[in-house]
Amino acid sequence: MNISKKLKTNVEYLKKKLRSDDVEFLDITVKDVPVTLIFLKDVADKEALGELVLKPLSNMTAAPEKNSLENLFLSPEKTVVKNMEELVSQIVLGDTAFLCEGLDFSYTFGLKKFEKRPISEPPTSAVIKGPREGFVESLPVNISLMRRRIKSPDLIFENLTVGRYSKTPVSLCYIDGIAKKSLVNSLKKKLQSISIDAVLDSSYVEKFLGEHKTSIFKQVGNTEKPDILSAKILEGRVAIFVDGSPIVLTVPYLLMEDFQSPSDYYNSSYSATIARVLRLLSVSISLLLPSLFVAAELFHLQLIPLSFLLTIVNSIKGIPLSPSYEMFFTLLIFEILNEASVRMPKYVGMVVSIVGGLVLGETAVNAGIISAPTLMIVAFSGICLFTVPELEQILSLIRLVLLIIGGSFGGYGIIMAICFIAIYLVSFENYKTPLMAPFSPLVTPDLKDGIYKGFLIEQRKRPLSLKNANVRRMGQNGKRS
Repeated sequence: MNISKKLKTNVEYLKKKLRSDDVEFLDITVKDVPVTLIFLKDVADKEALGELVLKPLSNMTAAPEKNSLENLFLSPEKTVVKNMEELVSQIVLGDTAFLCEGLDFSYTFGLKKFEKRPISEPPTSAVIKGPREGFVESLPVNISLMRRRIKSPDLIFENLTVGRYSKTPVSLCYIDGIAKKSLVNSLKKKLQSISIDAVLDSSYVEKFLGEHKTSIFKQVGNTEKPDILSAKILEGRVAIFVDGSPIVLTVPYLLMEDFQSPSDYYNSSYSATIARVLRLLSVSISLLLPSLFVAAELFHLQLIPLSFLLTIVNSIKGIPLSPSYEMFFTLLIFEILNEASVRMPKYVGMVVSIVGGLVLGETAVNAGIISAPTLMIVAFSGICLFTVPELEQILSLIRLVLLIIGGSFGGYGIIMAICFIAIYLVSFENYKTPLMAPFSPLVTPDLKDGIYKGFLIEQRKRPLSLKNANVRRMGQNGKRS
């Protein structure tokens, strides 16, 4: 439906569509011509509305008409709307609409003002050295943080709207000439095809971007730090910003990303390499230690050193549970404590952690419900798990599966399960990018930023695993493909 020249007709239609009490219809008269401003009372910036719209209207010396209004308003965000449905959409997004008797179009002004959290260091990516800024829930603020770091006309933002009721602004971010156009177009098509009532966080969008819907492994990267995101899109990735979420998604995703820490790039190459090896070793210990311990107790006692075996035998005297049930029960307690400490209020959560970890664990050992070696292994496994917090949920599930297999089939079952997981991972692709790159397939130049953290001057090319359009980032200018 097009906007009518009759103001009364337009206002009646809008009042039928916009029935909420927070929609304000401000009727004024300018030189005997009726004018109506429509805006959301709790969203519109009333000070800016008065300065940039109402004040120029009050200073008019003649009746408002198309020519006199064209350059009257001082708002930098001014658009002309001729369709009623489009006008309704603009108003519910927070814009202010201007309707005038005798005009078959409306002006809309981007004079919205939302409350937002101040920029601070994200809790998920704390660093000792390096920038401490983190993304917030405001999309314009997040875009400005990126513009501060990459001052190039090739930094492109493409805006979309997702969600039938939420109308959530979503923005694709990439560097033209580095990111593959086919990847950008594929992501844009996926975002446009999302049909859902509301998108309240970037995790909603993440579910639609993965090409393997039933996989437990991550298929989309994420970050809360502008400096890390800048580095990722400079390597050829595409970022997805979602208004209302401080977590920005990145595609394509490599498993090795989660073994890399923000501080790796601000410390020496030697310390970063050692830290990555420790993370990989910790994850291996976390996954395998509980299941191998149970398998050794049940099926492979000859693998346990005699002195350690005597310690275990003495500790399990009187334990009513079998080794596998004992380990499962202890892991269950650990997961419950972890969930409770996260969900409960901050200070109460600390008390739960202390009471659960010390009092409950010590009491369970003294009561003869679980053995001390089992408690120690579960605690050590849990600590190792959090060296890679991004994969904590996935690794917890795999650890539980390996424990069940180890308790049922012994060491041979664990080896078969590891082989199955390895085969699955090396064959896993998302957006034509192997998940296990640069190790499978082996991309030798990319090994300079794998487990080994190479020196900056060695990394003259962007990761070939990402198949970006411009491979050279140091030295002579690369050619666009």
